[in-house]
Amino acid sequence: MRQKQHTTYRKQLFLSILMLAWPTLLEQLLQTLVQYIDAAMVGKIGPAATATVGISTSVTWLVNGPLFALGIGFMAFISRNMGAESYEEVRKASSQSVLVTIAAGLTVGAVTLLVSPFLPIWMGAEEAIRKDASLYFAVICLPMLFRAAIIIFGAVLRAAGDTKTPMLVNICMNIANIFFNFLFIYETSTVSIGKFSFTVFGFGFGAVGAGIGTALSFVIGGILMTFALYRNRFVSPKGCSLKPEREILEPCIRVGFPVAMERMATCLGHVVFASLVTSLGTVPFAAHSIALTVEQAFYIPGYGMQTASATLAGNAVGAKDQKRLHELTRMLVIMILIIMSISGALLFLFAPQLLTIFTGDREVIELGTIVLRMVAVSEPLFGVLIILEGIFNGVGDTVKPFYYALFSMWGVRVFLTFLSIHVFHLGLFAVWGCMIANNVCLATLFTIRYLRGEWNPLNHPEALRLFH
Repeated sequence: MRQKQHTTYRKQLFLSILMLAWPTLLEQLLQTLVQYIDAAMVGKIGPAATATVGISTSVTWLVNGPLFALGIGFMAFISRNMGAESYEEVRKASSQSVLVTIAAGLTVGAVTLLVSPFLPIWMGAEEAIRKDASLYFAVICLPMLFRAAIIIFGAVLRAAGDTKTPMLVNICMNIANIFFNFLFIYETSTVSIGKFSFTVFGFGFGAVGAGIGTALSFVIGGILMTFALYRNRFVSPKGCSLKPEREILEPCIRVGFPVAMERMATCLGHVVFASLVTSLGTVPFAAHSIALTVEQAFYIPGYGMQTASATLAGNAVGAKDQKRLHELTRMLVIMILIIMSISGALLFLFAPQLLTIFTGDREVIELGTIVLRMVAVSEPLFGVLIILEGIFNGVGDTVKPFYYALFSMWGVRVFLTFLSIHVFHLGLFAVWGCMIANNVCLATLFTIRYLRGEWNPLNHPEALRLFH
């Protein structure tokens, strides 16, 4: 009888994971599909256009880092209070997220616009693409307030168990992005379908046009996500005070600040890393950028389940349910190992075919195929890393993971890449070897912390006061 109850309990937990994860999985899939289309459209112009957009990629991660960190702070607070059924605290936290979104969006937007003229120079871009790269970055950072709303309000909704609405908002945003890309990237041309011919209008702005399309889609997404927040019955800030409340902001910032530092340090590492790769030349950097885009699709299961792991872990801690927390973490790790093993095998087998979606350059495809097959072997470990990060974030354990991420990024990836390129004069394959070493190091450190149980606030009663 007890065995049957345990089986039923695990089945219910498994279904809870799926119910929360599938909208985020689909959302990640659609976002990646749009990134594929975006990269393919720009790639048809040539390697220079791909490099123009690629230079901003790692910097965009840096820019988004503080916004994602703030979202994680609110997610940890709200998911824990949802588990404890403290719904008034949930609504107060939502109202504080509105204030934080406005402040962070305007501040980050102003900073990015100020640095945009100098970015391509700092990144070591070739003279021929500096002007377009600068303009592209400025355009996509102009609607930063709307980007902040998408990220932070999306985290608030997911923490309340609503993963479907952010998915639908992102679908609308991605459709808009594709439409605007067609409009702004290409020049006016005549399209023939059978006996019929018609003219398709276009501005012909090239890579910068892709930035305009992305910026307009951010505006649409930010507006829709704000409406969604105010319509949700759990987290709608209607009627709540919009004055800063220390008792809510302090614990959210206490969790989010280490994540912000981790994201910024890691993303700054990505920027330095990308600047090192640019010194290899336009073709290797184009292969690097396209391979990164391809690889992102195979992270979808991990990042899709990460949100579910953070929300459910926070709920379990809020309800002080030790058994549920342990069952949840074990189940998530086993699931992601199986899924990412399959994902890695597919990436290894179909790497050349995937690269041809974005470029017809034979040299780029050959380079990209080798590095993708290298990284495919480490996919299961990276999946475990993503899930454990989500669990740690959900329970508010963010300080030690920050130190781990700092060490693995700067002590492993950036340092070894510098040695590979400037001391040993190695190429792109060595660079990707350093990337893999970074992921293996961080996954190992996270796994050791998980096995020791130091991350679990239910093992340390004093840690439960973090959100009270």
